[in-house]
Amino acid sequence: MPFMKGRGAIRRTLQYLEKGEIILRDNIRIVSFGFNPGRKFQHHDGLYQFVFWHLPQLKYKNPKTHYVTFKMMTPTPWIKAYLEDDSTILIDCDSRSRQEIHDHVKLVLGQSAEQIREAEEIIKARTANPANFGFTFQRQCICEVPGQVPCPGWKPLPKEMTGKWRMKKLQESSS
Repeated sequence: MPFMKGRGAIRRTLQYLEKGEIILRDNIRIVSFGFNPGRKFQHHDGLYQFVFWHLPQLKYKNPKTHYVTFKMMTPTPWIKAYLEDDSTILIDCDSRSRQEIHDHVKLVLGQSAEQIREAEEIIKARTANPANFGFTFQRQCICEVPGQVPCPGWKPLPKEMTGKWRMKKLQESSS
């Protein structure tokens, strides 16, 4: 399998991506990272490792957020989050380890366990409701529910229920 070759091939597996713990708040639109990779920049190593190991998980868990990495452009490592209301959150990552950065980002930018639980309950309630229909639900059309009028594609509607018949009756009664 060619996708399992190279550095950090484990990062490309679905099992690894699903294990990501950080689910960002809904009002975060862009997250940017600034660091310098390389042996000369030891105080940047924690953020470099964070981006290497946790950025794929962040992208998988938060598909509506944009991510930008700036390399070799800054003297100190940082993470900057841009919010919906045009404000920013800046996190200084100088001389921090990968795990320290992970825990801090989870605390500052991530959703709390209660918020995640509430969102999951709302999604579960939406999908479990038998009144919902469409391509993503149990029933594709309302006509599949017993007692409803069948689709006109399968069985023609009674004349009284068609728009043409109603308009014709209205015109006859007005003239």
